[in-house]
Amino acid sequence: MPLDLEAVQAALPGRRIRWFARVGSTMDEAARLAATGEADVVVADEQTAGRGRFGRAWHSEPEAGLYTTLILRPPLRSGDVPALTLALALATAEAIARVADLRCDLRWPNDVLLEGKKCAGILVELAGSAFLAGIGINVNHARFPEELAHHATSLRLVSGRCHSRERLLIELVRTAESFTRMLVEGGSRPVLEMFRRASSFARGRRVRVEAHGAALEGVTDDLDPTGFLWVRTDDGTRILIRSGGVRPVE
Repeated sequence: MPLDLEAVQAALPGRRIRWFARVGSTMDEAARLAATGEADVVVADEQTAGRGRFGRAWHSEPEAGLYTTLILRPPLRSGDVPALTLALALATAEAIARVADLRCDLRWPNDVLLEGKKCAGILVELAGSAFLAGIGINVNHARFPEELAHHATSLRLVSGRCHSRERLLIELVRTAESFTRMLVEGGSRPVLEMFRRASSFARGRRVRVEAHGAALEGVTDDLDPTGFLWVRTDDGTRILIRSGGVRPVE
């Protein structure tokens, strides 16, 4: 069933919401609309070219997930993107908890997990004076393609029931605004503290990190003040991870 835009708009007065039945990517549409100041939220029932970090594709089954980009204009700098990404991961987990009563784990820097599998992801990009927060949540997917089934899940698969995408979008907009305000008013410290408590990956987790064609293994050893991840390798070297895919080593 298509998203009930009227219900969402009624619950979020004053926000300019643009809905599309089908787009290439909500991020691309948001970049266009942000430049002209026409929207605050872009949402689609289907993406044909949804993307995550490093240009990876995002599986966007029609009318099953929440595919949205929030156009945020907080007084932050480009150097605040790592902390903003963590803040929005916390916001996404909070929205899921409110709507589906599910507790998520957070994998640095932008993956939201349920039962060890990815149910949501965040992509933050700067477009002029606006921050584009692309957020994809697997809501009512009943299955995934074979190549994704071992790594992805949905709120429906974990909870055993379907959930309102409208209510999830409403809560996501509210929590994103709340956690972004926390970052603006309190700096990165309270965001990092909350992320440490919410994430099993922030400290003491053995991981493999792949970036730029190279890989390393070690144990996560906290976040730095900007939101990057420290990893201590087996020889005791402490390496600051600024980008890359982080996966657990069991």
